[in-house]
Amino acid sequence: MLTQQTLEKMNGMKLSAMAEAFEQQLGSGEHAKLSFEERVGLLVDCEWTAREQRKLTRRLRSAKPRYKSASLENVDFKHPRGLNRQQVLSLGSCSWIQDRHNLLITGPTGIGKSFLACAFVERACRRGFTARYVRMPRLLHEVAVGRG
Repeated sequence: MLTQQTLEKMNGMKLSAMAEAFEQQLGSGEHAKLSFEERVGLLVDCEWTAREQRKLTRRLRSAKPRYKSASLENVDFKHPRGLNRQQVLSLGSCSWIQDRHNLLITGPTGIGKSFLACAFVERACRRGFTARYVRMPRLLHEVAVGRG
């Protein structure tokens, strides 16, 4: 009875990942060997990981990237586009965001600007920043509307 009440309280406090991990610990004999502190640590880690994953999912969804699978790891530097590998990887550190700068990617049609922009958005979201993928016509429209 006490276990069920504990699970209900965890779920009531929105600790659903912790409640799920607690149920798994109860059903697993190998967790009995762990100390109390280790078991609580595992429960807290499960909840923290689940919350971080939900935050990332929320940031990626609100970023509205055109290419959802884009990442800097998938950028093809072999294709002759004039991409400087070191510069792209340096921008991937997201220090430009901390310095309150924007990133504007220019180039001819079909060169992969949108994919690269989506890759930077994905990296920024993974680093804990909120970001948004916006094409130039939409950006200019939003700026014009903002000015009234």
